[in-house]
Amino acid sequence: MGSVYRNVMLAFAEFERDMIVQRTQEGKSIAKADPNFKEGRPKKFSSAQIEHAKELLQNHTLSQVESLTGISKSTLKRIKNTSLS
Repeated sequence: MGSVYRNVMLAFAEFERDMIVQRTQEGKSIAKADPNFKEGRPKKFSSAQIEHAKELLQNHTLSQVESLTGISKSTLKRIKNTSLS
């Protein structure tokens, strides 16, 4: 009796998961119809802020630029490494 109950619960969980995936895909297709739709995480800093930080990095340390701009050291390191490439 226990295995029948387990199989019914697993079948129900699989059905529910399929329904979640289907609703998610439908929602994404509706959202993609909007011309302003951008998938993924939004950018935290504008390109102007990034350019300003790049200019500051030429004459200041990472800690100084972090305190001036509010951009974390790890992000500043990433900016610095991509601008060198």
